[in-house]
Amino acid sequence: MNEHHGQGHAISRRNFLRGSALAAGAAAAGFPFAARGAGPNEKLNIAVIGVGGRGGGNLEAVSSENIVALCDVNAKALAEAAKKFPNARVIADFRKLYDFASEFDAVVVSTCEHTHAFATLPALQLGKHVYCEKPLTHDVWEARIIREAAEKAKVATQMGTQIHAGENYRRVVELVQTGAIGPVHEVHVWVGRAWGLQSKEEADLAKDIVFVQERPSEASPIPEGLDWDLWLGPAPERPFNEVYFPGPKWYRWWDFGNGTMSDLGSHWIDLPFWALNLKAPLTIAPEDGPPPHPEIAPASMQVAYEYGARGEQPPLRLTWYQGRCKPPMWKDGSIPLWDSGVLFVGDRGMLLSDYEKHVLLPEDKFKDFKAPEPFIPKSIGHHAEWIHACKTGEPTTCHFGYSGWLTEANHLGNVAYRVGKKLEWDPETMHAKNAPEADPFIRREYRAGWKLV
Repeated sequence: MNEHHGQGHAISRRNFLRGSALAAGAAAAGFPFAARGAGPNEKLNIAVIGVGGRGGGNLEAVSSENIVALCDVNAKALAEAAKKFPNARVIADFRKLYDFASEFDAVVVSTCEHTHAFATLPALQLGKHVYCEKPLTHDVWEARIIREAAEKAKVATQMGTQIHAGENYRRVVELVQTGAIGPVHEVHVWVGRAWGLQSKEEADLAKDIVFVQERPSEASPIPEGLDWDLWLGPAPERPFNEVYFPGPKWYRWWDFGNGTMSDLGSHWIDLPFWALNLKAPLTIAPEDGPPPHPEIAPASMQVAYEYGARGEQPPLRLTWYQGRCKPPMWKDGSIPLWDSGVLFVGDRGMLLSDYEKHVLLPEDKFKDFKAPEPFIPKSIGHHAEWIHACKTGEPTTCHFGYSGWLTEANHLGNVAYRVGKKLEWDPETMHAKNAPEADPFIRREYRAGWKLV
């Protein structure tokens, strides 16, 4: 084997795995807890909050268990779900759901992003297992609150990053962690999606469902069955307009979502986060994109993170690109021009991955490379992992102890972009040491009548 393919100078797999609480996939260490409710061969009693759109998919994925409660602000979605589960309790307001907490063991949260934390925190405080769609929360502070509440509750948790359960991500993590390309000092993550504050050209490129550049001043008729006030929840009040509902229209508006960064970042930055044992960055710097809009997230944007050394791993620069922004090696054609991808740059080569495939680069250099024997166990399925964990106490792979840090980091990319300067991040205090003006983006204010803690 050629020297650059050898393992002699690679990060020690044994030391790497011993030093990383998040390594080894399905064996990843989650919060320890004693399983409650159903035993391994019994069915869980599950309450599902948000049953339309993505929520309908999550409902179907856990339908092997006892669905005892359905909750949605949209009466039409609620009625459709109730047809499939006629014995389930039906509730519009998730806050009232918890008046019946003794009836369920676990909760699936699939609301819009701006209400994730509000639906999730009461479940954790009541000792319920929780599956929550990505991103885990709407801002950095909420992610910290949810992660710490989960640690205290010692229940089974999982964020909805379904691709994490795929075989391709596991093989990439193994290659990185066994030193196939040597120590990794640089990562580039890009996605082609261009949803947000778009130019007309970006809207055409995205084949977008709605081209919006400003908040509409006029109101649209509220769809029959939709409780608009409940849908708004903690977000600032505004008249209903069809540019917000149904999803995914809402997610480009700062009051309801965080655009492409927090949505697709949950999937794509998950891979380097897992492979390289990342948590809090040292700095976050905006590098490209239009001037920040006060209400709408950008379609195209670029931001760079700096991480310190982690055990045997060197300091790392991770750059995120979305829409028209692309890595320099993509622009000059020195790597395959995939629409979206994660490129690990190591001392002895590069590793390019998307959801389903990966390649070591340059390919001729690695033509005789032999991949390590797989050591990350095959997932039984993303939702199935969570259900199994609820019953047995075994860990999940995207528990809130992991996905909370991932969510914080992704949101910080948007914070840096909105502030317009490089942030020096203090994870202990959750403040940018050099930018107090970032505080309103780190922790938002809530509408009267809504309080998280």
